[in-house]
Amino acid sequence: QVQLVESGGGLVQPGGSLRLSCAASGLSLRYYATGWFRQAPGKEREGVSCISIIDITYYEDFVKGRFTISRDNAKNTVYLQMNSLKPEDTAVYYCATRRGQCGDSNWSKKGFDSWGQGTQVTVSS
Repeated sequence: QVQLVESGGGLVQPGGSLRLSCAASGLSLRYYATGWFRQAPGKEREGVSCISIIDITYYEDFVKGRFTISRDNAKNTVYLQMNSLKPEDTAVYYCATRRGQCGDSNWSKKGFDSWGQGTQVTVSS
């Protein structure tokens, strides 16, 4: 049974940092593209970042230079390091996987097969 579990969310002040984790069971993340998505109150879900099987990474413009996606194969976990957080980053963050690569800059429009239940990130003073 495939399961993705996000963790690491919480309350942080503007300018602060958080590291989100996406721990997988039932599949090996080294063979799947993994994306991070987020959904803020009253807004549509949007893509944040994606890491491919061969470690090519993609970032949406609003997080470039601030967020870093990575994978630890030994832990079967994908991370999202978030620095210089802004109030606009407040959202529920989800990880998801798909077979194959992220592909291109339109990765977030592609189908993802497995989803976690999300972790809340709140950026506020």
